[in-house]
Amino acid sequence: MPCQIDCLEPAPLDPRAEQTMVPMRDGVRLATDAYLPDRPGKLPAVLVRLPYDKCGRYTFMPQCAPFFNDRGYVFVAQDVRGKFRSEGETIHAVHEVEDGYDTLEWIVTRPWSDGVVGMWGDSYYGYTQWAAVASGHPALKAIVPRMTSTDIGDCRHYWADSVVHLFLADYLAHYWIDRFIYDFPVDWNRRPLAQAFDEGFARIGRRSESLDRFVVQRGPGGFSPFPGELHPYDCQRIPALHSVGWFDNVAPYSMQDYEALCARPDRASLQYLIADATDHENYHLRQFPLRPEDDHDTDDAALQRMLPSLTAPALDFFDVFLRGKGDPRGLPRVRWFLGHDDWHEAAQWPPPGARELRLYLAAPGRAVAGPEGGVLSRVPGSVKGLARWEHDPERLVPSTLEDPASGIKDWPDERAIETREDVLTFSSEPQSRKLDLVGPVTAFLRVGSSAESMHVMVKLLDVAPGGEARVLVRGHAYAGSPDPERPVRIDLGHTGYRLDVGHSLRLHVASSDFPMYLWHPGTAENPWLATKGVVNQQLISTGGSAASYVGLSVMGDDD
Repeated sequence: MPCQIDCLEPAPLDPRAEQTMVPMRDGVRLATDAYLPDRPGKLPAVLVRLPYDKCGRYTFMPQCAPFFNDRGYVFVAQDVRGKFRSEGETIHAVHEVEDGYDTLEWIVTRPWSDGVVGMWGDSYYGYTQWAAVASGHPALKAIVPRMTSTDIGDCRHYWADSVVHLFLADYLAHYWIDRFIYDFPVDWNRRPLAQAFDEGFARIGRRSESLDRFVVQRGPGGFSPFPGELHPYDCQRIPALHSVGWFDNVAPYSMQDYEALCARPDRASLQYLIADATDHENYHLRQFPLRPEDDHDTDDAALQRMLPSLTAPALDFFDVFLRGKGDPRGLPRVRWFLGHDDWHEAAQWPPPGARELRLYLAAPGRAVAGPEGGVLSRVPGSVKGLARWEHDPERLVPSTLEDPASGIKDWPDERAIETREDVLTFSSEPQSRKLDLVGPVTAFLRVGSSAESMHVMVKLLDVAPGGEARVLVRGHAYAGSPDPERPVRIDLGHTGYRLDVGHSLRLHVASSDFPMYLWHPGTAENPWLATKGVVNQQLISTGGSAASYVGLSVMGDDD
């Protein structure tokens, strides 16, 4: 049966905006909307450059514009090169530095511009902010990159030295074929996996050049989107409000940007952080389980209720750094939402008072016995032990989260996979007092394999008294020549989350999470081109003088 293809074409132009086809340096013109406030005169502008239709319901730019206009900003939304109404080739990330510069140059020549510009937006249109920073245009005075990373356009992740996110390939296959967006089913069981999208491409009549160029058959080195290797870290000399969602699939990379820039003495004072208990699609922990009337993707009233909290942090930030209203010292350096509690402020992240709590993996013989499994102990065991499992490439551990961008909207119960013998579980005792997780989570695991390399997939879960188990953070590592004498570090990202009384923490360890991540065939063959796999025997060592453990940043305790 032929696959169904749904095509998202441009929405009607918003009558409140004036569209201009803005020429770039090579003559290609980009469709750009300017929403002007009622007040006359020259004003600062806020620019959003995105590939998902500047007029579309999914990105709700027309609905956001009034919030910026009411605060005295011209709101400018632009379809990036090759998308929707803009001209040029459709290719992910390649032209964003120079196009960002040329768009900023166009803005400052408008009669309504006072020569000051900020940038705002999520995901790819957070990445276009970093590209504009790399362009060095002097009009750009502040950015608010939301749920994004400088790494989004940097396709250097190579299957033979890292665990590759399949959601990037899936994204390029659906969003970067031509000007439009296509929805079609993907056969993840297809081998070789490189052909998984081919039926959809055949029905559409063209392929995604971005997918073919940057992902499937790419070798080491990959592609850097910043000309001359001029990274935004080296160029950033303006304030940045890093906006992170604890349940966002991009959150670890957002935090990498924040931490890397805070570590630079000449950049640290320019970094601000706001972190909420949201996923990539802006659904909030407080909304779970989501009611239809609270779904801002489909309900207009829900969207209007969501937009003030979405735009307010950026507007407050821009008021200080674009309009000079207020003292920058009055802005909190760090503002974060503690899941199941409320908003908090601090001078740094992790907040003062946070400390490391180590939970050691113990009772490994029970780790494959079911949900309760092994033990997470506060005391390292004195006796070494081993847990063994089989990685069968023909029977991969299925991803419980169907849409990685909807971590809270679809927050699944992980009990569906906990009975598998290739998913190891280690659980703590139930909490007698509330425990606040406030910072990074890192696992150090001593693993081995009968293969030359292995994937180590780790999840940290909140287990409710009734048994429901839901992921708080996840991480992964590629282990080349794995040796239990050399621990593998797995960064699971950061979180702000209150573990309630009676709840437990649980660790999952596996060798696959498919199709969220690229499979490991059990050999050194390119997993995109492999047609079959080889079963491997995996192990994890616990206890003794060099135990496996997970380190948590916590405040409060039940000691």
